[in-house]
Amino acid sequence: MRPSTLLPNDRRSITRLLQQANAGDASASASFWQLVHADLRELARNELGHERRNHTLAPTALVHEVFLRLQGPEPLPWQDRAHFFGAAARAMRRVLVDHARARRRLKRAGVLAAVPFVDEAPAATAPPAVDLLALDEALERLGRIDPRMVRVVELRFFAGLTVAEIARLLEVSTGTVSGDWKIARMWLHRELSKGDGDAR
Repeated sequence: MRPSTLLPNDRRSITRLLQQANAGDASASASFWQLVHADLRELARNELGHERRNHTLAPTALVHEVFLRLQGPEPLPWQDRAHFFGAAARAMRRVLVDHARARRRLKRAGVLAAVPFVDEAPAATAPPAVDLLALDEALERLGRIDPRMVRVVELRFFAGLTVAEIARLLEVSTGTVSGDWKIARMWLHRELSKGDGDAR
């Protein structure tokens, strides 16, 4: 999982622009979207990096889909950068899952390798492919057990937020987030491995 491409000053600018946009400043809203566009593209590249090499959804198309789902006629509803990228992570998850479901309907594909849910993959190793439908179903099951853990997974895996950023967003301690992330990874790895075994 790569860190955000934004510099610290840009991160603070996002929160400031959100506050100004929510106060009715239209130019701040436009500046906000311009500033986060590059970071959304980086998130899209990271997520598609988990996919098969011939994925039909390009990073630009994924960003546009997320943009359309996030942008609306109402004032920007997010409080700060972490809050926004949490919403972006959920939107990206939904876009990717919807795309995978549409692809499955068009052509039944083989089961992809399950994600091992490690914090960092070796630089020389290509990231494993993720069966997003299996992951989404596993997250739905986990959500019935512990909704906060699903939020942590979305924010870490899909949005690339740090443990400290997630802790601030969820208003819990960093230790709680680290514990949730560790348990969720083990639980999801077990569930996805079980599904992979069933498919064989």
